Amino acid sequence: GWQKLYSDNRQAIGSDPSLIHPGLKLTIGERAVSTDDAKPSTESFTQSSAKTSTRSSARSATGSSGAADAPKAQAAAPRATGAANNTGYTLPVEGATIGTGYKVAGSMWSSGYHTGVDFVVPTGTTVKAVAAGTVVSAGWGGAYGNQVVIQHADGRYSQYAHLSALSVSAGQTVTESQQIGLSGATGNVTGPHLHFEIRTTPNYGS
Repeated sequence: GWQKLYSDNRQAIGSDPSLIHPGLKLTIGERAVSTDDAKPSTESFTQSSAKTSTRSSARSATGSSGAADAPKAQAAAPRATGAANNTGYTLPVEGATIGTGYKVAGSMWSSGYHTGVDFVVPTGTTVKAVAAGTVVSAGWGGAYGNQVVIQHADGRYSQYAHLSALSVSAGQTVTESQQIGLSGATGNVTGPHLHFEIRTTPNYGS
């Protein structure tokens, strides 16, 4: 214990065992040790702390296992369901992915941009009215192929284009989610899908 250390070095330490000066040589067993040598190295401590801090930072950045987080999978294309959305309308098809979105720019459209939303579905998929209303037109629509246009109570019009078959006729009233036709690839298309629009008037691009 310290008593033995003090006894072995009393001549060097003096009468106060708690007072040890820098540079004082102490005898521990048979080896003389300088108190300067016994002091911890500030440089060594600093380097050790820096290494520990670096390792801790690396663990924090990569997780406790030290492995970097795996890259997150790229988000899949949005899918449509028949549930009501924040517009107050239901969706016209279920289980579809969104192809070309609204207002995507392109020279192939006379307005300079896409005026609706394309739901990518195979030919023969059931197409439903997004809200109750009256069928304004049902038939051939030029570049739109077979189409149905419905006027709703809020004054807006919904359009369903490129249909392979029609289930309603002009002047007919329909209920929300009632089948109005089947999706297809009629008119100016590159593949089967439903082109859908909500318009403020019956006119193109409104």
